[in-house]
Amino acid sequence: MIENQFSQFHLSDEIIETLTLLDYTTPTKIQEVVIPNALSGYDIIAKAQTGSGKTAAFGIPICEKIIWEENLPQALVLEPTRELAQQVKTELFHIGRKKRIKIPALFGGMPIDKQILSLKQKSHMIVGTPGRIMDHIRRGSLVLNQIQVVVIDEADLMFQMGFAEEVIEILKQLNSSRQIMLFSATMDDKIINSVLGFMQEPKYLLLPDAEETKGSITQSLFYVDPDKKFSAFMNLMIHYLPDNCMIFCATREMVNTLYQKLRREKVRCGMLHGEMEQRDRLKTIEAFRDGHFHTLVCTDVAARGIDFDSLTHVFQYDLPTNVETYVHRIGRTGRNGKSGVAISLAAPDESRLVTAIEQYTQESIPVMSLPSVTADQKNLFLKRQQEKPILKKRKGAVFQKSISNIAIGGGRKSKMRSGDIVGAICGIEGITPEDIGIIDVRDSLTYVEILNQKGDLVLKALEQKPIKGKIRKVSMSRKRN
Repeated sequence: MIENQFSQFHLSDEIIETLTLLDYTTPTKIQEVVIPNALSGYDIIAKAQTGSGKTAAFGIPICEKIIWEENLPQALVLEPTRELAQQVKTELFHIGRKKRIKIPALFGGMPIDKQILSLKQKSHMIVGTPGRIMDHIRRGSLVLNQIQVVVIDEADLMFQMGFAEEVIEILKQLNSSRQIMLFSATMDDKIINSVLGFMQEPKYLLLPDAEETKGSITQSLFYVDPDKKFSAFMNLMIHYLPDNCMIFCATREMVNTLYQKLRREKVRCGMLHGEMEQRDRLKTIEAFRDGHFHTLVCTDVAARGIDFDSLTHVFQYDLPTNVETYVHRIGRTGRNGKSGVAISLAAPDESRLVTAIEQYTQESIPVMSLPSVTADQKNLFLKRQQEKPILKKRKGAVFQKSISNIAIGGGRKSKMRSGDIVGAICGIEGITPEDIGIIDVRDSLTYVEILNQKGDLVLKALEQKPIKGKIRKVSMSRKRN
C-alpha cells in the first residue's frame, strides 16, 4: 500500500485515514505550502485559484486542531456566496468526518430560526456568508469567544460583492490571539491592507497561476450574427458533443430564454441564476454534480468558487464585459492538469472586447468558422440526451460502508439532548464513545451517526433499550448531510 504523502505533516491517524478514503494522497502545491504554516499557527495571505485544492489546504489543519469536547465554534470560514459556503461546508465535513466535527452552514435564503436551533447544539466550525454571520452575531446566536482560526476565502470576490465592512466588523469581534488565513485569486493592495492590521507578521504564499491550476484549455471564438446565434450555438453543441458543460449568459433573462430553447430541442439541462430560490439553486448544483444532467446554463453567479469535477467544455453564449470574468469562466474546465475546451460566441461589433480579453490574457483566441453538422451527428447528439443518466458517486459515499444513520423518535419537543443519546448508546455492550458520530437533535426526531460498522448492533439494541425513560421508535435513515 502506498503511503499517504500527507503523513509528512504529522497529522492524526483520524485525518490521515479520512484523507486516504477521500483519495487525497498527494498534496497539491498550495497544500504543500499552506498546511505546515497553518499548523504552526502563522497568519497567511495566499494567492490561490479555485480548483487548486485550497479548501483542503486550510481545512486539513483546521480539522486537525479542532478539540471535539469543546461545544462552542473554534473556527470560522467566510465565503462570498451561499453556494460556495455550502460546497466548502461539505468538503470540510468530509475531512473532519472521523473526528466527528460538526459544521453548520450559515447563509441567507434559508430559515434563520433553524440555523439558530442548530447553533444551540455543539458546533465545532462555522462556514457562512458575512451578512448572515453578522446577523447571528447581533442576535447573540453565534458566540465567537472560542474562535481560534478565521478564514477569508475568495477575498477578491468577497470585496467585489461589497462585504468589506462586514468582514472587518467580524474580525473586530474576535480575540486578538486568533489565526487569520486569507485566500484570493488575485492580490489587490486594497484587500490586503484592509485586513493586514488584524494580522501578525503574515506569511505571503503567492504561487504563480501556471503552477497552480493550469491544464490545457483549447480556446475558440466564433463570430455570429445575433439573429442566427441560437442555431449557430446548437451546431456547436452538436459538433463538440460535450460530456459535461457550462454555458454562460450575460443576464438572468437570457439564462431563462436559452434554457427554454434548449429544452424545446430536447437537451437535458439545468439553469442557475440569482433570482432562483436558494433551495432550488442548491438542488440544481447537486443534480449537476450527481450527473442527472450534463448541461448547466448560468450567469456568473457560478463562475467563481463553485467547483465541478471533470467539466469538458465551457461555452460563452454571451461574452462578459469584464476581462477577468472571461478568465474565471474558462477556468472552470482544464483543471488539475486535465484538458478542456472553451468556446466563445461574439457579435461582429464585439471585436474590441475580444482584443481587450486577448491583451489581458496575453493570448490570442483563434477565430474559427462555424462547422456544418451531418444528420448522423444530430442523431448522435439527440441519442445522448435521451440516455438514462449514470449518476456519479458522491465524495462522501466512501464513508457509507462504515457509517450508519439511525433516526430516533423524540427531539427537542420531548427535551431530548445529545447526552441522553450518548448515554444510552454507550450502555450497549461493545459500543464506546468513539463509535458515535454526529448527533443532530431536531424538533421531533434525532439523527445519530454510528461509526465502525456497528449500526446494526446499535439499532437492534435500541429497539429494546429506553432513552430518557422511554422505548423509542428507531430506524435506519438515509439522512444526507
